[in-house]
Amino acid sequence: MSDCLLLSFPRSHQVVARCQLHATQLSGLARRISRLALAPILTGGCACNRPSPIHHSQFPRGFFSTRDRRQEKAGAGKGSLAVAPTALFLGGLLIYSLYPGDELRQARAARRESEEREDAENARNGAESPAEKTAWSSFANRFEDFSNVTDIEWSTLSDRIVDFILPDWSKTLPGQIRKLQRELSLADGSLANNIWREAHDPFIHPEIQYSAKVRVSDELCDEEKEYLARRKRVATAALAKYLDLNEKDIHPDDVPTIAMCGSGGGLRALVAGTGSLLATQQDGLFDCITYTSGVSGSCWLQSLFHSTLTDRRLDRIVDHLKARLGIHIAYPPAAFSSVTTSPTNKLLLSSLVEKLKGDPNADFGLVDVYGILLAARLLVPKGELGVNERDFKLSNQRQYIKYGQHPMPIYTAVRHEIPDIAAEESKLATANQEQAKKIAQQEAWFQWYELTPYEFFCEEFNAGIPTWALGRRFNNGEDVPPEGNGFHLPELRMPIMMGIFGSAFCATLSHYYREIRPLVKRLTGFATVDEMIYGYNQDLEKVHPIDPALIPNFTYNMKGKLRFTTPTTIHNQEYIQLMDAGMSNNLPIYPLLRPGRDVDMIVAFDASADVKTDNWLSVADGYARQRGVKGWPVGVGWPKGTDSTKKIGQQLDAAQADSKAEVDSKMRQAQQDKDGSGKIPSKGPANDPAEQSEQAKHDIEHPEDSDLGYCTIWVGTTEERSSSPPPPTRALTEETAWRLTEPQAGLTVVYLPFLANPAVEGVNPATSDYMSTWNFVYTPEQIDKVVALARANYAEGRDRIRRAVRAVYERKRRLREDREDEAGRVQYRRLVRLGIADKLGEGDHFS
Repeated sequence: MSDCLLLSFPRSHQVVARCQLHATQLSGLARRISRLALAPILTGGCACNRPSPIHHSQFPRGFFSTRDRRQEKAGAGKGSLAVAPTALFLGGLLIYSLYPGDELRQARAARRESEEREDAENARNGAESPAEKTAWSSFANRFEDFSNVTDIEWSTLSDRIVDFILPDWSKTLPGQIRKLQRELSLADGSLANNIWREAHDPFIHPEIQYSAKVRVSDELCDEEKEYLARRKRVATAALAKYLDLNEKDIHPDDVPTIAMCGSGGGLRALVAGTGSLLATQQDGLFDCITYTSGVSGSCWLQSLFHSTLTDRRLDRIVDHLKARLGIHIAYPPAAFSSVTTSPTNKLLLSSLVEKLKGDPNADFGLVDVYGILLAARLLVPKGELGVNERDFKLSNQRQYIKYGQHPMPIYTAVRHEIPDIAAEESKLATANQEQAKKIAQQEAWFQWYELTPYEFFCEEFNAGIPTWALGRRFNNGEDVPPEGNGFHLPELRMPIMMGIFGSAFCATLSHYYREIRPLVKRLTGFATVDEMIYGYNQDLEKVHPIDPALIPNFTYNMKGKLRFTTPTTIHNQEYIQLMDAGMSNNLPIYPLLRPGRDVDMIVAFDASADVKTDNWLSVADGYARQRGVKGWPVGVGWPKGTDSTKKIGQQLDAAQADSKAEVDSKMRQAQQDKDGSGKIPSKGPANDPAEQSEQAKHDIEHPEDSDLGYCTIWVGTTEERSSSPPPPTRALTEETAWRLTEPQAGLTVVYLPFLANPAVEGVNPATSDYMSTWNFVYTPEQIDKVVALARANYAEGRDRIRRAVRAVYERKRRLREDREDEAGRVQYRRLVRLGIADKLGEGDHFS
């Protein structure tokens, strides 16, 4: 019975007729409901490059499939299905109420119109096979289909249902989606068309005029070397003011290179880090530092500091956060307003258009959407009219450091190298399977990538490219123009990079399970389940439920040209996946240990969720040992509860005690240093994750009872160790602070964890709900509390830090003077040997 005939019947007859009309569709829907899935609209990559289990033609509902798909399913689903008359009636009534005849006709008409438009477009431009589809065309088609489906399905909901279960702003969503789809259609006059046309304008994007090559070297780039020379002069004046010295008396070589790093932790790390850096800026320490490095939220903090939003003033960052963090980044009205209205829509969506239009094999996924939402909150000022396009390119931050006027920011991300053991075994003989596994095990690591305003670099490869070339495809060390006419893509925008910096949700299944393991352990009878799951931990460490962001690999086809530590498979991959560096270490210390930076002191602010349980300093300790970093304070980090009396005794023996009595004395002292009571620490908290988490929570709430306080300082040594492994480094106390001035003293590490403080009531990192890493809304009052807590914690160690900086300065001054004296003596002896100095008859008593 056709729709036209239905309209000629009375209303009651129409209902019954429609029930019969849709009975077959209802039964088919029941059979298909378990297989329905939302099409991957956000994925821009071609099916040939990134296979997906979801067919491209699938839609949220079976009614809106393409004609070919419907015919295919109709042919495969022939046969009657016994359905009770009552079920048919009720089902048909439900379909009629949600999908009236007018809406069904609209769906058919919209579908026919879309297919006719697509056929006409293909006829005009030539048919495009699936293998030839570009990332942009794939994305545009999917988004248009999604927009059509949203329009149709939303219109089927009655106003009564919408008013009852949905908020008022939901009524505007179909219109906002349709508007966004039109702007991204690349039609004449559309926003996407404007963006792509400007991408070819060298006055707007000067970097598109220049080719880029991969720089292979173990040295810093020339721009960073020049920055260091200029920063040294600025830091000299700042150090004189900080230590109350006469600037004329300070030799530039005596000025210590100080770095400051902030941990990951989402908005908690962003807000707490702002409070910590604000305290150092007001104290004068911040002006003395040369580098800042960040992970996750601390990367967001660096991007705000080096922007037009704050004019490099941390107090303005606090005001900016108060104005912008009161709304969730994914709140639909605010999010759609940012991407559909000027001037923010152009700046936020440029990253999408340039990435997908400029690279036919590019990918656009959840991390990219997340980055755009973050940028809409953090890189846009209150009122939105003051947004500046220069804040959307990382390389533009060069203008804030080119004269050495501010610390150089180091952003971090990691790539998870997951070896294919089966592939290695197939290459080698059966007798060498163990060798294949060993090779795979060696290559299972997180590779660290660093981004500065000058260079995108990986120390594993000893290779990098200019930051302004980020996002370009490379082949054999040279960039590949996308259009073959000398045109190069503009630099990959900050929204994409901010998503990568904070993409902690791309963690492995092992990371996810570690978050919930304490809860599982508490459940009665789940101990066996926990053991079974944790027994597969090595397999879980290789699975990422959410794909990390995909960017071009600048080492593609560079086999044999890179450092020996380069993975054997990286040369064959045209793209790499990058994610939050907190997956490897939540404290970005590794880039600060890079040769050439010669950092003398690291001040680490740790706002991680569980500062003691995660013990990120201890992870950095393992990295320093593996790399053979000279001067690193061995054994830094939170003392482990599993350290037994025997182990402590062995460590003391390694310290070369002269007598048994001395060993006993030192052992008793060591135990007192461990827990303040002389009792041997229990093994329980370290073995039981639930108890360990509770202990960490207690330590954060009560730092006076924990192993480390608000400020702990370690100093390494550059002298050769007589034991292997070397004994752990003790944290400095008032009585042992003199070790900072020893000639053989190495790197100084100052550690300030984010702990509760009685001086600031009503805020506790361990118990305050809004301190969660996954919280994206902070009220102005909460921001004030977090900033106040961070500043109070810094105040606890402010004087110790100043004395440590003074000690490092004095040590470097004395070493320089000793070198100069020795050089003078060598020169004098040389002159004497040549007969130039101390000639007879020139003033001596024999003349």
